[in-house]
Amino acid sequence: MTEYTVRAARSTDITGIHALLEPLVERRILLGKDLAVLYGAVQEFVVAESEGQLIACGALHVMWEDLGEVRTLLVRNDYLRHGVGRAIVDDLERRARDLGLSRLFCLTFETEFFTRRGYAPIGEQIVDADVYSQLLRSGDAGVEEFLDLAHVKPNTLGNTRMIKHLN
Repeated sequence: MTEYTVRAARSTDITGIHALLEPLVERRILLGKDLAVLYGAVQEFVVAESEGQLIACGALHVMWEDLGEVRTLLVRNDYLRHGVGRAIVDDLERRARDLGLSRLFCLTFETEFFTRRGYAPIGEQIVDADVYSQLLRSGDAGVEEFLDLAHVKPNTLGNTRMIKHLN
């Protein structure tokens, strides 16, 4: 098994994160993110590196008092099925608990991976009406995906909205 390290991302990792993201954007699996957006979110990211090369990344985005989202989980193809994705998600979940979050959301094609980690598909209304109206004001695409708003559906067709209750 290949050795790798999971750590908090640094600003110098952003071009590597962008490089991991681009092939999936080209294949229309993920929406693209501008470098400026990635730099602005660097504190949300963790990365995995092996032999000085970035091999995976993931981000934790806080959406509400008790709710976060696992975003931009990417593993380089040659490192798939080596536990790297699991290590990234484990680290993000630890960070979520440290922040006091009790639920994590993800929008994914990789339902089996997330099901093995304790995530389950979610229904329509998982926040109360007041929180829903507050979240509508965020202007954040991930929040809009979480709320299952109709105007984001063309970009998310085939994805599954999943949630995990942290203990």
